[in-house]
Amino acid sequence: MSIVVTGATGNLGRLVIEGLLAARVPAGEIAAVVRDKERAADLAERGIALRMADYSAPETLRGAFAAGDRVLMISGSEVGRRVPQHRAVVDAAREAGVALLAYTGILGGPDADFELAAEHKVTEQLILDSGLPYTFLRNGWYHENYTEHLAPVLEHGAVIASAGEGRVASASRADYAAAAVAVLTGEGHEGKVYELSGDVAWSFAEYAAEVAARSGKDISYVNVPSEQHLAVLTGAGVPEPMAALLVDVDAGIGRGRLAGTSGELARLIGRPTTAIGEAVAAALRG
Repeated sequence: MSIVVTGATGNLGRLVIEGLLAARVPAGEIAAVVRDKERAADLAERGIALRMADYSAPETLRGAFAAGDRVLMISGSEVGRRVPQHRAVVDAAREAGVALLAYTGILGGPDADFELAAEHKVTEQLILDSGLPYTFLRNGWYHENYTEHLAPVLEHGAVIASAGEGRVASASRADYAAAAVAVLTGEGHEGKVYELSGDVAWSFAEYAAEVAARSGKDISYVNVPSEQHLAVLTGAGVPEPMAALLVDVDAGIGRGRLAGTSGELARLIGRPTTAIGEAVAAALRG
């Protein structure tokens, strides 16, 4: 039996593997599902088994899992292509007879009414239909969705969004990784659905104030209509389909869809979640 992490060379996957090692899971009991062996060379050097597979090539997934494995299925990054990709992973996990399939979905599950949630909802149903033992890790928004893009905020002195007075209960990527580690290494998580989010929901005006305080610059929140927000994003080089999804998420934030503070993330990881101010400070330090 192994603990298997898909998407292991991605930002979240690497944090999960580091968390497993920190939790004293022997490297020989961890397997990383990767597409590029060179990008995972450092993992192999630490004794972690590499299983080469691609979500878009179902035949490669047949050897990715083994009976009794606990598998973390990190959602794919190719929006619009994820349903067939995820179906291939679920099929391979079912055929292998894995002991647990944990999936990183999105906060709210079936109640999330913005377009970016659609593929996650279909994937959860695929897992339920498969009959596999499962855990749904419904991740809220990441701090890094904002803090990794501070350069234009600092340049223009503005946080631009179209979310009105909506609030975001974000947490750090490391917080969500720690929750996955807790599920993969713990007991009693089968059949559980966890709504994971930060302890505090902040508004964009509060976020702008935090950036201002941490940077020493004048930063304000500029709420714009959705059409203008779309133009700003595409003008900055974001492809229009992705820009439209982000604007749609902001509308969902305005409706309160990413504001839930269930406390489940903090309970799973056994500590408070990382504050947005801490994440801003870390990003500014580089």
